Amino acid sequence: MTSVAAQADLLKELIVGVREGDRLSAERLVREHDPWVRSVIFGVTGRVDLVDDIAQQVWTQVWERLNTLEDPSRLRSWLYSVARNAAIDMSMARRRQQRVGELVEEPPDDRRGDHSSPVGRVLRDELHATLFRAVEALPAIYREPFVLRHLEGWTYAEISEVLGMPLESVETRLVRARRLLRESLQDKL
Repeated sequence: MTSVAAQADLLKELIVGVREGDRLSAERLVREHDPWVRSVIFGVTGRVDLVDDIAQQVWTQVWERLNTLEDPSRLRSWLYSVARNAAIDMSMARRRQQRVGELVEEPPDDRRGDHSSPVGRVLRDELHATLFRAVEALPAIYREPFVLRHLEGWTYAEISEVLGMPLESVETRLVRARRLLRESLQDKL
């Protein structure tokens, strides 16, 4: 059996387990897919402060709708759609709230408990914040494929499939995203 076929069989078993209420299967599904689901959310919203809330919504929707997934081999595309739609919905809701002045934004807490020198930590945090702001400032049509490619390591073909666009469009958007980032960071780094 080829490794692709073996992976498909394992995925099918995992989904069957989740549908039957197996807690270990559900935990494994989340563990294996949550990091890139969070990247999708960030790619759509550009806001780290929304990622946790939206991810929680996504997994709730997954549990409610998993029976609608007809082909387990399409899990990644299906899950991408759920995450993307939840992120878009939350972004629209947040924009409405901002218009009426109800949104109180908290700065993201991105500190990790490492043991490097204080100066090194400050420099690293400053660089990280600068890069993050630059990615965050990208228009969504460029940010989304950029995050999937460079933070999640997706192939151009995978991005093309889940975004529903030709491979050439993915390539073009990635080139433009990199150019915009270079221009944005040129004087800052």
